[in-house]
Amino acid sequence: MNPSLLKVPYFSVMFCLISCGFLLAKEPEFSAILVPSSAVKEFTGNYVATASDWDDLGVLHGAKGSATWSFSVTTNGDYQIQVFYASGEERSCTLTLQKQESSGETVIKKDVLREKTGGFKAANLQWATLGTFPLVTGEYTLTLQVERCMPHIRGFRITTDTSLPDANNDPFLAEINERKQLAAQKEQEQYEKTTAATREKLQKLLPDVSEIVFIKRATFQSSHYYTDFIDGSRFFGSELCLLSLKEGSVKNLVTSLKDGIIGRCNLSFDGKKVIFDYKAQQGTGYRIWEVGIDGTGLRQLTFPPEDEEQRIQKYDMTSYHKHGAGAIYHHHTDDMHPAYLPDGGFVFASTRCEHGILCDAPDYLTASVIYRADKDGKNIEKLSDNSVSESCPTVMEDGRILYTRWEYVDNGSVTNKGLWTFNPDGTASSEIYGTNIAFPSVFNTARQIPGQPTKFVCIGAPHMPLGVGTVLVIDTLYNRRTVDGVRYVTPEVDQQYQWGWQKPTNGKFFTRLYEPPAVLNVSIQKDNSRDGGGNTDSGPLFMDPFPITEHDFLVSYNPNKKWNTNNAYGIYYINDSGVRKILFRDKNMSAWNPIPVIATKTPGMPGVAKDPVLATKNLARLIVVDVYAGMDGVQRGTIKYLRINEHVPRPWSARRRWDGDEFDQQHSVISFNTHLGLKVQHGIVPVESDGSAHFVVPADKNIFIQALDKNYREVQRERTFVNYRPGEIRSCVGCHERASETPVFKTRAVPLAMQRKYDIPVAQPGEKSGSRPISYFEDVQPVLDRHCVQCHCDEKAEGGINLKGTLTPLFNQSYETLMKWNSFPVIGENHPKSGNNHYLPPYSLGSYASRLVKLLDNGHYDVKMPQEDWIRVTTWVDSNGQYYGTYFGRKNLKYKDHPDFRPTPSFEETQTATPPTRQNK
Repeated sequence: MNPSLLKVPYFSVMFCLISCGFLLAKEPEFSAILVPSSAVKEFTGNYVATASDWDDLGVLHGAKGSATWSFSVTTNGDYQIQVFYASGEERSCTLTLQKQESSGETVIKKDVLREKTGGFKAANLQWATLGTFPLVTGEYTLTLQVERCMPHIRGFRITTDTSLPDANNDPFLAEINERKQLAAQKEQEQYEKTTAATREKLQKLLPDVSEIVFIKRATFQSSHYYTDFIDGSRFFGSELCLLSLKEGSVKNLVTSLKDGIIGRCNLSFDGKKVIFDYKAQQGTGYRIWEVGIDGTGLRQLTFPPEDEEQRIQKYDMTSYHKHGAGAIYHHHTDDMHPAYLPDGGFVFASTRCEHGILCDAPDYLTASVIYRADKDGKNIEKLSDNSVSESCPTVMEDGRILYTRWEYVDNGSVTNKGLWTFNPDGTASSEIYGTNIAFPSVFNTARQIPGQPTKFVCIGAPHMPLGVGTVLVIDTLYNRRTVDGVRYVTPEVDQQYQWGWQKPTNGKFFTRLYEPPAVLNVSIQKDNSRDGGGNTDSGPLFMDPFPITEHDFLVSYNPNKKWNTNNAYGIYYINDSGVRKILFRDKNMSAWNPIPVIATKTPGMPGVAKDPVLATKNLARLIVVDVYAGMDGVQRGTIKYLRINEHVPRPWSARRRWDGDEFDQQHSVISFNTHLGLKVQHGIVPVESDGSAHFVVPADKNIFIQALDKNYREVQRERTFVNYRPGEIRSCVGCHERASETPVFKTRAVPLAMQRKYDIPVAQPGEKSGSRPISYFEDVQPVLDRHCVQCHCDEKAEGGINLKGTLTPLFNQSYETLMKWNSFPVIGENHPKSGNNHYLPPYSLGSYASRLVKLLDNGHYDVKMPQEDWIRVTTWVDSNGQYYGTYFGRKNLKYKDHPDFRPTPSFEETQTATPPTRQNK
């Protein structure tokens, strides 16, 4: 008899476990043969004999298929064949019973198992009789076949008894438990053998390391790569662990914090302390904590601001959330992702900036930017003013801070999350890699490779959902506008869409980063039928790479489970030759953020020269050596001015408690299908004949620059921003310098602009002040009223062009007309969301690419505009077509009688997070 077939008493499930199976505890009055689903002999279709996600029932995944079992009888007689099954819907089967000898007769019984049991899991199991059959001594096969879907099977009972067993007593449980126990024992033995070998390998690679620090917690359930703290922190309970490479033992360093969530951690330079972020309970923020590597000295370093409760009450959106309050962010502050600084302080990401994500119309999401604090958590200082999120800072060997920066200044809103650096005081902000690369969308959790100042390891991740993905090594000696300097360590997974991950087909690695096409506003989605749909949501997926060498890494790794499975990720050693060896796994929680415990050299504190007088005025000083450097195709002498612009974050205080103002994912509408964030102007400065410029800009603002010709028209646009710190003195080679160029004087002569005092930005002709909002209704509509509406109005819209200023639900008639007429090429930050962050040469955008400007330039009837009017129009065109000059105010036409309806913006209003008093009246 087959050892997997069980002979059991009818009313008894008393078994004794022996090496070959089960024996009866007592001799029954009559016997039954049990055939578990796990004993399936053959099948067609995708039949799983014990599906773990279906309570170990036998499951045919999909339609059409069959499954066959065998059993033997030793006594002739009339036998009932009974089945223990679960089915939440009617799924009839065809039963075939055949004696295995070639001369045996075949019995076919159709339409068995038509009855529903209430569901498809173990709780829904019921017994049913397939029929009574005269059987003689011998071997039989039993087959269930379906044309559609099959019920879920626990097993069969072949007996001479005509009554059905009690459904509450599962006679197959003992066999299931034994099989699980044996499998678990075998798996544990293999796990111990494999992890011991991995520890031995690591001890050879890291002879001075005896322990690895890491985090155990459930996988974040994040909807986006940056929303771990917003909607990802749903399962509480975590540990900060120390793994012994010699023994394999694991110690929890912070047992008193076991009920909360530990997010990320980093090690001190002397290897004696760990800094980490911790969330105690739902509704409170993450805070920075520290503990000794021996488990002593646990202390909290950051605390909620004094007005935390008032902030939550003021900004909480729970009552406005259409999907329930379960995963709502309550607008407390969060301090996250800490790392030690060379001076003993620490850097971290925080939501203390109170910035809303620009592409979030409901305003449920929020940004974090980079901060620093002293070693005791005092003197918290914001180092950046980004409009969207920054995350995962680490410290390089030269003391600079390396971090992930999301931005979209005239770029696709989900594309641009590159690697940036700045000094511990926020000066010398500089891109490392990723601004001009479309996919992966996110360069996440980056670290410098030891001893390799130009090489970095990071995760290439999607915008959505979680920030896991593929492991990349980046060499910044190559041109950062190309993909030449990037190597895939884990080519078995790629990221090529807004959502999800991709796997190579047929075992062939096609993995490669994507440079966007050199055509404006063309998406590179490879499957246009789905806007960002990846082809997998499961492993292999990687996170938190720690570089041992440029070829060897510790990582958090999920080999094959769904991305958000709570226990999917373990700690592994991998290399770029395809080795994937497990170091640690927990049955209940995932493991993250592995770091070898070792002392490293404390870096110096890099810095730049500062002007103390300018620092008191909250200004920074910039030196452009030669604006033409990198500006290919522009004749020398063309550039006469630089226009200083700012990309303004949207503060929480600009939140609306009314409907109707959202448009194109903008919470407070700014433009029509162009950019999502507010732009303001700070004036212009002159460029000397040698291409040099020397000027001041506001500090702690997101500054970007446009190069203008003698007519104040844009020749080239900086589609990124830089935060300059108070008093910072900064120089650059040119307008679009390349990675191989350094900010040094290329001739012996001192640049002309350096031979005099710096310039202060001033107004363009016709402007009252250089610092002003950009508002279509205030700037452009009056020009159209003076020169255009007599021929282009409601009654006389020549060419179908109506330029009258009649208000529309969110804009006005002329603005919508010009935007729909494609008056000039725009960067639609949502159209597409990705693929339009490539470098654009001079004259690609703005006035010189505008059909509207060309039409007027060529002489449009007798229209003759003075210079001041021209500048108003071309400045608006060069702004990418902004309509509103403020986040504040009610903008939908239905609020036309409200005191805060479409207010005339003041520049001061754009620079404050304090809403006008009229807003909520």
